[in-house]
Amino acid sequence: MATLPAHHDSVPVNLWNEIEGVPVQARAQSVDPFALVRIVALARILMPASVVRLSAGRTGMSDELQALCFLAGANSIFVGDQLLTTGNPAAWKDQDLLTRLGMHVAPAQARPRVAAE
Repeated sequence: MATLPAHHDSVPVNLWNEIEGVPVQARAQSVDPFALVRIVALARILMPASVVRLSAGRTGMSDELQALCFLAGANSIFVGDQLLTTGNPAAWKDQDLLTRLGMHVAPAQARPRVAAE
């Protein structure tokens, strides 16, 4: 994605979710939380104009892991359960986390597409 002529407006970062009935090889271990934080940081560095969103798998992330992802460069969370295979945390839980982190919900607005240099 980072090598495209123009970066995407939104870059979702998902934590792996094993879903019953999906034919994938069984995982011996879960994803290393620090690897997820590094992926967020890499997305932020390589695509500075994109909105880096914590998306699917947030129910498997601790509040501390989500906080580290924000510090690494995530600047959005995907809320609600539309367009997801698995659910997200309840809205009150997301609001509680954002409040505890001193963050707030920004109003939705259209962003102009950034042209590649």
